[in-house]
Amino acid sequence: MTGMELAKAYYETYGKKLLAEEFPKYVDRIAVGLVGEGSECFGFDDAISRDHDFGPSFCMWLTKEDYQVIGPELRKAYNALPKDFYGYPPRKEEPYGAERVGVLCIDDFYRRQIGRGNAEFSLIEWLSIPETRLATVTNGAVFADPMGKFSAIREKLLAYYPADVRLKKMAARAAVMGQAGQYNYARCMRRGETVAAQYALNEFVINTISMVFLLNRRYMPYYKWMHRAMFDLPLLGKEIGDLLQQLAENGISMDAWGCCEVSESIPQALNSADRNVLLIEQICRLIANELRREGLSSETNSFITHHGISIMSRIQDPQLRNMHLMEG
Repeated sequence: MTGMELAKAYYETYGKKLLAEEFPKYVDRIAVGLVGEGSECFGFDDAISRDHDFGPSFCMWLTKEDYQVIGPELRKAYNALPKDFYGYPPRKEEPYGAERVGVLCIDDFYRRQIGRGNAEFSLIEWLSIPETRLATVTNGAVFADPMGKFSAIREKLLAYYPADVRLKKMAARAAVMGQAGQYNYARCMRRGETVAAQYALNEFVINTISMVFLLNRRYMPYYKWMHRAMFDLPLLGKEIGDLLQQLAENGISMDAWGCCEVSESIPQALNSADRNVLLIEQICRLIANELRREGLSSETNSFITHHGISIMSRIQDPQLRNMHLMEG
C-alpha cells in the first residue's frame, strides 16, 4: 500500500466519522487530503523512505477563522485516533516534520511554502517563487473539500505560470544550460579543474530538468525527486531522463582530455573523446528542436544559450523582457 492509499483509507475509516460525529457544524467547511512535503505526497515512497515521517495520517485544512475556533480541539481529537492501522506502525515524525499532517490552517499552509496565503501574484512575484515549493503545494490529492477554498487556491496554482513568466524561466534555463554545459564544462576539463567541471555538469543537469518541466507545464519537485519525476512527463521526459542518467553514471575522467590541446583559433572545439560532451550536445539539440517546434525560438545555432535570447524576444511584459537573460 502506498502512503497515499494509506492516508485515504485512514481518513475513510476514522476521519470521516470523527468529523461527522464530533464536529458536525464544521464538517462541510474542512478540506481533507494529503498534500505537501514528503515522498508519499509525490507517490515516490518506498521501503527506504518509510523510516521517517510515514504512517497512518492525513491533512485537514481549515480557514483562519475556523482554525482559531476549533483548531486545538480538532487537533486533540485527531491525535486521539488509533495510531496503528492496516498493520502499519504509528507515524514516526522527525522534529521538523510535525506540521506536515494533522490540523492545518489554509493560509499558513500556503504562506509557509509560497509566501502568501493565496495565488495572487504579480509577474515578478511569480518569478521569485521556487519551482519546488509550487510542486509541493500542488502534489498529492484532496479527498474532500466541500467548501472549496483550499482547492480554489490549488487550482489557480495548477493552472501554471503566466505565459511571460514561463518564457522568462525557459530563457534563463537555456542560458545556463549553454553556459555551464556546452561552454564551461569543457573549459574546466581542459584546465584540469575537475571540481569546477563537476559543478558545471550539476548546473547543466538541474537546468535541463527544469527546462523539460517548463516545456511540459509542470512544476519541478525538489532535487531528490526531480529526475525520477521526469519520467512521468510526456514531452521529452524519458528521452532526456535516460540521457541524464548516462551523464551522471559516466562521471568525470581526465583520460579523455590528456591529449586535448587548446587551439587559439578554435578554443571551443568539441572534444568527442569525452562522452559527456556528446551527451550534452545531444540533449541541447533535443531541447532546441522542441523550442523551434513550439515556435518559442527561431534560432538555428547549436549553442542553446542563443535560443534563450530568442525566447526573450517573445516576452510581452517589458519588465520581464528587460531583465538579465539568466534571471528567473
